[in-house]
Amino acid sequence: MSLKTFIAKRLASRAVRKVSKWRENPIETQNKVRDGLVKSAKNTLFGKDHNFGSIKNYEDFKNNIPVRDYEGLSYYIDKMVDAQEDILWKGKPLYFAKTSGTTSGAKYIPITKESMPGHINAARNAIYTYINETGNADFLSGKMIFLQGSPILSSKNGVKLGRLSGIVAHYVPSYLGESTKPSWKTNCIEDWDTKVNSIVEETINEKMTLISGTPSWVQMYFEKLIEKKGGKIGDIFPDFSLYIYGGVNYTPYKKKFEELVGKKTDSIELYPASEGFIAYQDKQGEEGMLLLLDYGIYYEFIPKNEFFDEKPTRIDISKVELGIDYVLILNTNAGLWGYNIGDTIRFVSLKPYKVIVTGRIKHFISAFGEHVISKEVEEAISYACSKTNGIVNEFTVAPQVNPKEGLPHHEWLVEFDKVPDSLEEFEDYLDESMRDQNIYYKDLIEGKILRTVIVSCIEKGGFHNYMRADGKLGGQNKIPKLTDNRIIAGKLSEFKIAVN
Repeated sequence: MSLKTFIAKRLASRAVRKVSKWRENPIETQNKVRDGLVKSAKNTLFGKDHNFGSIKNYEDFKNNIPVRDYEGLSYYIDKMVDAQEDILWKGKPLYFAKTSGTTSGAKYIPITKESMPGHINAARNAIYTYINETGNADFLSGKMIFLQGSPILSSKNGVKLGRLSGIVAHYVPSYLGESTKPSWKTNCIEDWDTKVNSIVEETINEKMTLISGTPSWVQMYFEKLIEKKGGKIGDIFPDFSLYIYGGVNYTPYKKKFEELVGKKTDSIELYPASEGFIAYQDKQGEEGMLLLLDYGIYYEFIPKNEFFDEKPTRIDISKVELGIDYVLILNTNAGLWGYNIGDTIRFVSLKPYKVIVTGRIKHFISAFGEHVISKEVEEAISYACSKTNGIVNEFTVAPQVNPKEGLPHHEWLVEFDKVPDSLEEFEDYLDESMRDQNIYYKDLIEGKILRTVIVSCIEKGGFHNYMRADGKLGGQNKIPKLTDNRIIAGKLSEFKIAVN
């Protein structure tokens, strides 16, 4: 056992013991986080405007702090961007994480000296937890790659500005510096195609042991490696043993990854966001990610089916139930209060509290009252692939309300790596899974309001080309798995192909 491996296992054991302390006292932990956040921000502009001095319990908290999205907090965030202090959080932020907004253009998410450690420690503890459970720390003896945004930061009124992954790149421990790829020079390349090609050149002859990144972009990296050297990723990198991912559901990509890699590898799922690091997978082979209750975030939850009601139910961790889709609300030590991050989650365990991401509150299909969410379409496409041996690179779903002929339907725009022998059979399995999962959809099909799904095939590279044309090519950009309109479907139409 190398010295590095020995030290890592000791540190992993210590980190897991520390996590266990708050994991076993979840409600007390969250109450302490809430009270600490309120106390710290009591004298900020937001704290004064919302009477933080009167908040003694959760009922007071709810009564004083409304639920808002980014646009709802923009009055305060704009003041922070203008370099004013003590607005949402004490002092000024260390960084603004720049993300793409839907209605507001660019969004500037504050990261403070109190919140930054949460991003770093959570990622580190996810790896420590894996080491402690499996005993595998051999990957530390090789090279590790993190596919991420450029670490070049600009400045906004004296505050550094960049993508979250680019900001985090500045916090890679010095003892890992020589082990991590890509090089700083390559990591600073803005054009994604050029960057991935450079990463291929830098890594193709290295001893790569850990690879991290969004599945769609890692898949692109893998395909370029295989195109250049041939064989499988397991042949190119025989010591590759751990894949870390986050941001999207891995399940639709898993079959393709297994084919590209050619051997079994462990994986760790993360739930990071610019607003805070929310959860990570703490057990191999178990569903769900451990909700991080002691990392400066106080969580609230609103049942998804009540979210647009005038007075929806709003609860803390003590009242959540299994099997319900909740809209996730954050209160953070970066100064986000009653913040609707836009995600929907579902608890799969209450001891400890573990979640899966089920979709986006803005990403759903209910053009006919069917209330279809991301998790349902992801499970459907995985089911159809398993039944037909089809392999999917990427997909999205949109309603077709006014077809040229026949009944309205859901159109699935799918880029196949391997087209099923029978596309009609693939459609049948998709529809079967959707009817099994969603009673509203089933009723609409049986009531002949909708016809069964139609799959439109997209040419290889079509999604990539669409994202490039739309200015969204990059490691942190993702295709929504479904939308309630045809904007994306319309733009993808030029990439449709006929398949026999």
